[in-house]
Amino acid sequence: MLDHSKVRLNQTPKAAWPVLVRDVVVCSLSAIQVSDSIAVRAPRRVASDAFSDDVRLGCDNARRADWDSMHNSQVRTAFVLAGGGSLGAVEVGMLHALTEHGVRPDFVVGASAGAINGAYFAADPTPRGVAKLDQLWRGLIRRHVMPMRLSDLFRIALRRDYLVNPSGLRRLLEDHLPYRLLEQAPIPMHVVATDMVLGQEVLLSTGPVVDAVLASTAIPGLFPPVQVNGRYLIDGGVSNNTPISSAIKLGAQRIVVLPTGFACALKGLPTSAIGRALHALSLLVMRQLVSDIERYRGDAALHVVPPLCPVDSSSYDYSGCAALIDRATLTTRAWIAAGGLSTPCGVPNEMREHSHA
Repeated sequence: MLDHSKVRLNQTPKAAWPVLVRDVVVCSLSAIQVSDSIAVRAPRRVASDAFSDDVRLGCDNARRADWDSMHNSQVRTAFVLAGGGSLGAVEVGMLHALTEHGVRPDFVVGASAGAINGAYFAADPTPRGVAKLDQLWRGLIRRHVMPMRLSDLFRIALRRDYLVNPSGLRRLLEDHLPYRLLEQAPIPMHVVATDMVLGQEVLLSTGPVVDAVLASTAIPGLFPPVQVNGRYLIDGGVSNNTPISSAIKLGAQRIVVLPTGFACALKGLPTSAIGRALHALSLLVMRQLVSDIERYRGDAALHVVPPLCPVDSSSYDYSGCAALIDRATLTTRAWIAAGGLSTPCGVPNEMREHSHA
């Protein structure tokens, strides 16, 4: 059992994050194997009747009035979606519950996997739109996002600057996103990426949406950087994986944060080099998010949706996405019914350092 209480990544100075991320990826990927199997179990599916009718009634009635009264008060509301690889499926379940409750943000900010979900959600921020995103995630397998071909092995041998061709992810975005420019989204969509040279956060609000999302998901060393407006951009998680600060700069006064969480109940380390690198990154960005919530809770009303716990599948394992969606839908409904949208909150216990004996 992994004991995450021994991890102290949140003590790393913020200026050192880009270097730390680079070192983690480079060290982990240097021993890459062709095999990409992961020795972890798929997450346990939660029964659909896990919560009582009273909880559902509370979600549908009393708390809806609380949210409506706040939402109609001209307060700008943002959804902030975090990165997290395959754990991005958790955000789909959260969006199911939020849209069922009638919650619609004024704009969306996303980084890494959160940029993918945010871009799709901004196209149709309704239960119907989330249902389409749900179908996409349920049919997703790893090779759709991170295909490893023979040409990739030659690229490694030739010491090229990335391992995986992003054509699969590009095709997935181009085939399913109904708009081409960020400014064409029905609700404003902002994508966070990172300047590869300077390590600075880059906020993309206009221009080609596919290029923006590819830049925000370009894990350094794994995918190639994406050139946008003359700058080479990489994964937004390097500089700001859950961009609360970006939402505040854009004028948000109320922020609903959708974290992906982390694999807190792994039975063993991922067996592949890429899997281990991504797991390490997920631990890093979760510590960053905890710090950001504590830092910015006085600058905006933060409503942090609790992530799933326990989670025994890594951010590189796409086999359990359906179960993650189902569980997150139920837990988010319960959080709403308990007043999660009524009162700003701090860091959920599920995000703090802990282990499962």
